[in-house]
Amino acid sequence: MQDLYLILESGAVFKGKAFGYDGEAIGELVFSTGMTGYLETLSDPAYYGQIVLQTFPLIGNYGAISEDFGPGAAHLKAYIVRDWCQEPSNFRSEGNLDSFLRKKKIPGLFGIDTRKLTREIREHGTMNAIISKTPELTKDQLAKLKGYKVTGAVEAACGANGALKIENKQLKGNAAALSENSKFNVVVWDFGGAYRLAEVLTQYGFNVSIAKFDETAQKIIDRKPCGVALSGGPGDPTENSKIISEIKALCKKDVPIFAVGLGHQLLALAHGAKTQKLHFGHRGANQAVKEVNSTRAFVSTQNHGYAVVPGSLKSNAVMSHENVNDGTCEGIEYKGIPAFSIQFDPNEEILEKFKTLMEGGCTNAAQ
Repeated sequence: MQDLYLILESGAVFKGKAFGYDGEAIGELVFSTGMTGYLETLSDPAYYGQIVLQTFPLIGNYGAISEDFGPGAAHLKAYIVRDWCQEPSNFRSEGNLDSFLRKKKIPGLFGIDTRKLTREIREHGTMNAIISKTPELTKDQLAKLKGYKVTGAVEAACGANGALKIENKQLKGNAAALSENSKFNVVVWDFGGAYRLAEVLTQYGFNVSIAKFDETAQKIIDRKPCGVALSGGPGDPTENSKIISEIKALCKKDVPIFAVGLGHQLLALAHGAKTQKLHFGHRGANQAVKEVNSTRAFVSTQNHGYAVVPGSLKSNAVMSHENVNDGTCEGIEYKGIPAFSIQFDPNEEILEKFKTLMEGGCTNAAQ
């Protein structure tokens, strides 16, 4: 197999082997601590413009399963693993990871010391990197490496999504309760991660439709929703000034709002808070979160490189959840409006809370 070189902005060089799509790549290097769910990682729009490193040493055990990948294109620039399983074993497998990456046009790199590489990121922070066929960079490559920046992420990710449609899959849980939930019409505002959020809301029984990222607040209100869910997505939240302005307008309409991930950050910015880029972000299915006003803690799934600055919250907002590891903001409750947000993937308790917000005040419920 062909030799490839991962060259970091810090100057560090890692030699590995190529797999997947044949090509060089440049992007923002980040790591994910998830032990499973690599197909979801490969399809997550929050990785737009990034080279993703898996810290778990063996990836590809259950092969490639198109149903788990989701709709739309792959958004990451390249994929790095310690070892990839060439002979997966799973009754749903449709092939190995190498073939899958080729199909999705994602360059891969394996056979490097991923533990050492992760420590490099933890020490120096998230940085740019380039995957090259030679260990020495040309002046042009070096200039691109230093000048690379993830921009226009929401529009690019939403454009790749196309016109998303969420099918009503077989609902799980109490049939009577789920049928009762179906009267709630929820609009998911798509900032790149609408499919995943809409799927969760649909499986909980809500009647879901999707609004494009560039829709106005008034057009969303014209749909007469019981509630609006702001989706996750990629990139720097402060880039999205037009969306933030529309979220401000939405907050004046007295409709229940629930926000996740990037949506959580955009809602905070609409209320005068600030966001910051994290040193190396939170990415994986094992991120510990605790409630601020209780002793409760739980493990969550996250993927973000930016966070709301707790000290920047105005009097109209209070932090409800925080990250156990670094104390960053993981959730916000708003005063004076029916709205709350979280930085992590929602669980049943969170969905029930959203339902409670919509109960009693929804005049647009499906009959």
